[in-house]
Amino acid sequence: MSETESQNLEFYDGAGPRCVRDREQDEPWAGPASASVCGFDPTGQAERLRALGLDPRRALTELPRLDEHPRVRSELDAYILLLEKIPRLKPLAWFVVRPWIRPWLARLYRWI
Repeated sequence: MSETESQNLEFYDGAGPRCVRDREQDEPWAGPASASVCGFDPTGQAERLRALGLDPRRALTELPRLDEHPRVRSELDAYILLLEKIPRLKPLAWFVVRPWIRPWLARLYRWI
């Protein structure tokens, strides 16, 4: 079984100080669930990204995740996927997917 089949692959900008800081702050929250999320810095990996069916520019701006199926999730869907993997944040994931919350948060995410 390949790594992307058993784990979620998280794309993050390893050259961006904010992305690195955010990732370091998020890992303690995940606890043991962090073992199911594998990080991948898309910087300079255009060929590999295209092989996965991702636009290299989108991989840096949307910070997508490749789930265990492997399917690409981006924007709010990528964060929901991650929240569902972290036991203490599952209730937040449940809340975010509510029909009256999700569209509003998706617009906010794109605006930010």
